[in-house]
Amino acid sequence: MSVSAPVDSAGKPLTKNENLLKWVSEMAQLTKPERIVWCDGSEEEKNRLTEEAVAQKIIEPLNQEKLPGCYLHRSNPNDVARVEQLTFICTPTKEEAGPTNNWKDPKEAYEQLGKLFDGSMKGRTMYVVPYIMGPAGSKMSKVGVEITDSIYVVLNMRIMARMGKVALDMLGATSNDFNRGLHCTLDVNPERRFICHFPQDNTIWSVGSGYGGNVLLGKKCLALRVGSYLGKREGWLAEHMLILGVESPEGEMTYVAAAFPSACGKTNFAMMIPPKRFKGWKIWTVGDDIAWMRVGDDGKLYAVNPEFGYFGVAPGTSYDSNPNAMKTISRDTIFTNVARTPDGDVWWEGKDGATPQELIDWKGNAWTPASTEKAAHPNARFTAPATNNPCLSKFYDDPAGVPISAIIFGGRRATTVPLVMQAFNWLNGVFYGATMGSETTAAATGKVGVVRRDPFAMLPFCGYNMGEYFQHWLAMQSTITNPPKVFMVNWFRKDKNGKFLWPGFGENMRVLKWVVDRARLRVGGQETLFGWVPKAGDLDLSGLDIPHDQVDEATAIDLGEWKTELESYDEFFKSLGDQMPRALKLHRDLLLARIDAVTGGQG
Repeated sequence: MSVSAPVDSAGKPLTKNENLLKWVSEMAQLTKPERIVWCDGSEEEKNRLTEEAVAQKIIEPLNQEKLPGCYLHRSNPNDVARVEQLTFICTPTKEEAGPTNNWKDPKEAYEQLGKLFDGSMKGRTMYVVPYIMGPAGSKMSKVGVEITDSIYVVLNMRIMARMGKVALDMLGATSNDFNRGLHCTLDVNPERRFICHFPQDNTIWSVGSGYGGNVLLGKKCLALRVGSYLGKREGWLAEHMLILGVESPEGEMTYVAAAFPSACGKTNFAMMIPPKRFKGWKIWTVGDDIAWMRVGDDGKLYAVNPEFGYFGVAPGTSYDSNPNAMKTISRDTIFTNVARTPDGDVWWEGKDGATPQELIDWKGNAWTPASTEKAAHPNARFTAPATNNPCLSKFYDDPAGVPISAIIFGGRRATTVPLVMQAFNWLNGVFYGATMGSETTAAATGKVGVVRRDPFAMLPFCGYNMGEYFQHWLAMQSTITNPPKVFMVNWFRKDKNGKFLWPGFGENMRVLKWVVDRARLRVGGQETLFGWVPKAGDLDLSGLDIPHDQVDEATAIDLGEWKTELESYDEFFKSLGDQMPRALKLHRDLLLARIDAVTGGQG
């Protein structure tokens, strides 16, 4: 099937790029669609595709008075989350993918998936979705083109990325530098479901799924897995990090990037409302999930959010936990696998108010409080435009990015890791990022308190060998001549009775202010063997109704716990093989030796 140059509604060519037209033609010959639709990103197109999706019962309108512009989608019950076991990095050698990734030989992967794609769109529409990850025109941004048979994907990509003509204009008439993404839902059969990344080819092939993380190819697939590989090759960082701005009452702005594993309050932190004690302080969201960071001419690290929307977990989101998120999803949002009320509103576990007595659950079945299953799937999602966010930074779309003064690594730990600690230097900070993790819950594994290492919160998303990824972070110090300060935080430390020592949520502003003041060299700290922690009185606790000794316990360093912690890294480091940087292994040994030196050991 040959592909002619697409035109817009006025008959003007959308693109004359021969590289793009040739590739689309090749994919059309492979998948054999009934028709091809090039997406231009216009409002007219959005309205037309939305009407088609409603007519095909792919989405259904919600109560347009309560939730204007909002729709509900229910996925196949076998297709509700990312499938890490079916996600592959396809590099020439297995070593390049590393021990933390599933690997396929590129030739074998193209051949295997090519057979699945062959004729996969017969009788279907092929949508060509050009998009930009990052602000239009920015040197930090990347163009991608996703070919898909899913109108649900098109409508979500429109929210999550800068989609349509703007991307074709940025690509231009001659460039061959764009990510090639091919997706087909097939029959949504888990036995024929694969998400394959070809970093050297800047290509992603996804088959057999309709779920967001597997099929919105600009998100985790390009922005992190392929992005991290491109970052290593080109000298920048693609990270699973939020970006926020902290504005003081005097108007001083400080930007922070932060990495948290799942279930650690990442989106809540990105959209935090400071407590009353911090009247006049404001938190501005640049991004809630992904950061692309490059070194500026001044030696500072600058970050952009490559995304244009939020693909967030609905359960647990409420006006109590995240009022800004609730306002963000009140219009022009696609909800996936949430419950529906009789009057066309949405509901999920953890939402404000009393539990409704009658619902349609995420599978489309009648539900009451007596039902044994949850009304909304635990991984139910919302896809909402960033421009809906009341605390959206005015620099969220700045092509130059924002200067990062501090990087935070966090996890869910009941013991050992203090409320906040500043690393001594870049190496020390990279070490803490490389070893961060969270404790499992009984619901997840049947075991409580087992630490799952999730370095830089990138374990499922690093597109190459994790040891090389650590080395890339270490090597970046040579170009970041004015580096951000690096911190660890832990909102989840508990006392001996299993109760949280720190209230979290908006009160985390108190910790964030110390981070900002340290980054700006305005406040002191107490030196420990492992980093700097707040001295007594450094954290602003005014108006906070918890005892000072409880805060002391939250910030305390227990050498015995830390010795056990550091010794536990040995197995993790060995699992990464020969690519594990020697500098990080020596740093672990040095910290253990320091413990021995002060406790009378053999250090």
